Amino acid sequence: MYLKRLLMLNGPNLNLLGKRENEVYGEFTLQDIENEITKLVEDYGYRLDSKQSNHEGELVDILQAADGEYDGVIFNPAAYTHTSVALHDVIKAISLPVIEVHISNIHSREEFRHKSLLASVCYGQIIGFGKQGYRLAALALLPEQK
Repeated sequence: MYLKRLLMLNGPNLNLLGKRENEVYGEFTLQDIENEITKLVEDYGYRLDSKQSNHEGELVDILQAADGEYDGVIFNPAAYTHTSVALHDVIKAISLPVIEVHISNIHSREEFRHKSLLASVCYGQIIGFGKQGYRLAALALLPEQK
């Protein structure tokens, strides 16, 4: 069954975009990103569902429930990128393509941020392009225009 739905999932503290470390993350909000990506995917006939959680287990539950319900996942796991074996395992277990997105360049920040535990099980990784990273991830999951 062809679902024509994408999930945009955001991890801890991304609900604070626009208020938090603007020099790193910019002045836009999570709602700004959701609005832009919703419009983009609608132009392709898709629907976008957006979810955010500060809780690792809830992110795992959302990914498990997404399997078979969506065509792909745009996922910014935030700090859990560097610590979560549970997120690694669920991404590996589901059949959905998951694209890992980071607003900042994790390799130009603190050393503990340089390693992603999720990259090896994700369809792809987009880092350091600000909110454009979400757009690039959506385009990678959408069919090419004919």
